[in-house]
This record gives sequence, structure tokens and C-alpha cells, in this order.
Amino acid sequence: MSPRGDAEAPVAPGPVGLGLGLLSIGRTWGYHSEPPPPEADARRLLEFAVEAGVRCFDTAPAYGTSEERFGAFLTTLGSRREELLVATKFGEHWNAEAHTSFTDHAYDALRRSLDQSLHRLGRIDLLQVHKATAATVGAPDVVRALEYARSLGITRLGASISDVAAAEAACSVGLYSYLQFPYNTLHRTLEPVFALASRKGLQVLINRPFAMGQLLHAPEKAREVALRESLDHVLGQAFSGFVLTGTKSVDHLRQTLAAFGARGG
Repeated sequence: MSPRGDAEAPVAPGPVGLGLGLLSIGRTWGYHSEPPPPEADARRLLEFAVEAGVRCFDTAPAYGTSEERFGAFLTTLGSRREELLVATKFGEHWNAEAHTSFTDHAYDALRRSLDQSLHRLGRIDLLQVHKATAATVGAPDVVRALEYARSLGITRLGASISDVAAAEAACSVGLYSYLQFPYNTLHRTLEPVFALASRKGLQVLINRPFAMGQLLHAPEKAREVALRESLDHVLGQAFSGFVLTGTKSVDHLRQTLAAFGARGG
């Protein structure tokens, strides 16, 4: 598999957009472990997001019914689907009976997962290796599965990582154009990855900017301040890509969009 052509092209900081992470519409998640919303509420959130200008949506098989719900919504968009960046993952899988996830980076598991995701979503614009580690980002089975993805027309590849070593390994492999990782005022251990991604020419997707909602559990006025401060902290880093908010609430998404716009994001 040939390396991507811009593997060593530095990325200038910005632009940074606000994206929507879709974990919370598919399974129990968040600071207070809240269940996913009813189907009608999930659809309302997605409709509002698109109308409000959100263009990046991030899902995964391990997010329960998230892909299924999002895929059904995508079929209603018609030509507007072309405006969106639909990102999903493979490597972490969902056991619907046990309501839990598990990791498997073997080729057969990855290929089966990708085929199922394509069936649900119709098209994938960005495919990321989920639960990626320094050992898996360049593993033969993973590389082979990425080759299969490219044969299906998926040209944007990424790694969803949780430590600096995995980020360094992903950059050295030369196959990835995106890195996704958690970053917020409570979780700053991956801060060096911003400079690494910029130096190596990778886009960045930031998840958990509000620490799964922990930073925003406050009275309304204090919540607005916490929202601005949290975004200021993330957007103060030099990168190009998206900040993913994981809310399942239209009101909360509206507040986040307002704060993001006021910040100049």
C-alpha cells in the first residue's frame, strides 16, 4: 500500500470546524451515563445540525445503534449528503446482546465491520482505525484492511488514538491523513500530538472537548462560561480539522455552535 502523497507536508493551523460526534445517539454514554435519546429526538438533533451548518459527523460500529440511525437519516438528505464529511471507524465492535464493545483488529473482523458500515451509511468519507495503538496502526492485518477500504473508494484514512506513542507510530507509517484523540482542560496528556500532526501534515479530530460533559455540569450562566473556556482551551492549540461535540441535545448543540462562532471557530 503506497503512502499518502502529502505524508510530510506540514499543515498550517486552521481552519477548524465544529463537528458532531454520534456516540450519544447510539448507546449509553456521558459523564452521567445517560441512555441514547428516542429515535425522534435523535433525528431532530441530526436535522438541526445539518441546517445549522455542521458538516462533519463522526460515528462508529461500537457506538451501538449510531450508524444505523445516522445512515437512515443520510438517506433523507438527497444532494445535501455531498456537503458532509461522514466519518466512521473499524477495530472496536459492538455486541448488541451484551450491550458492550470489544476490540478486534484481525483482517476478517475489520473487513466484515467495514462492509456492515458501508451497508448502513451508504458511503464513508473518512475511515479511522478505532482503539489504535502503536502496535496496530501498521500491523499487516490493519494495512491489508485499509487496502481493502481504498479498493472501495475510501481515500481518507485516520487513526483514533489515546496515547502519544500511537500518534507517533501512525505518523511514521505514512498511511493516515487524520488523527482523532481526546483533549480538554482535564485531559492534556496528548497536547504534544498537535505539533506532531501539524509537522507531519495530518488533520486533527478532537473528541471529548468538554470531558464527556463533566466540564459543563453547572448552573446556566456558569455553563455558558465553562463552554467558552473549554472551547478557548482547545482552539488555542494550533491545528487544522474539527472539534467534535458529543451532545444529544438540540439546545446544547445550539449553545455550542453560538460559543464556537463567537470564538471565531
